[in-house]
Amino acid sequence: MALQRALGGVAALGRRRQQQQRDGCVFRMENSLPTSVGLSNDAAVNQIQKIISDNCVVIFSKTTCFYCKMAKKLFEDMNVNYTAVELDMNTNGSQFQDILEQMTGGRTVPRVFVNGTFVGGATDTQRLHEEGKLLPLVHQCQVKRKS
Repeated sequence: MALQRALGGVAALGRRRQQQQRDGCVFRMENSLPTSVGLSNDAAVNQIQKIISDNCVVIFSKTTCFYCKMAKKLFEDMNVNYTAVELDMNTNGSQFQDILEQMTGGRTVPRVFVNGTFVGGATDTQRLHEEGKLLPLVHQCQVKRKS
């Protein structure tokens, strides 16, 4: 709801499924725009940047993508909050994907951001986890947000 208010009502947050424990450890959300809303490129860039800066973990995803499901499951298994922006459920999904390509150098999904930084796709994210580097990035963000 804070994102919806922060964007002046431009974003409509649809909650497909939400779980929260006492400390809010697991949180899944899909983010979609009303079907009648078309965004200028600047507005779309601003919205993407806002989503990334407002959340410790953001996964730009598609609902039918195996690798996207793999990335989401990784964070669920670690009991870490994430925000999933489902591009195939978003009127501006193709535009977002074009912008993400410019930002990250790749158009494929998932595009995973942790603590405001692009960490890669599912395989890159899995590798960071196996190397013991992913959870510290998440914790840095959580500590920063609490202070």
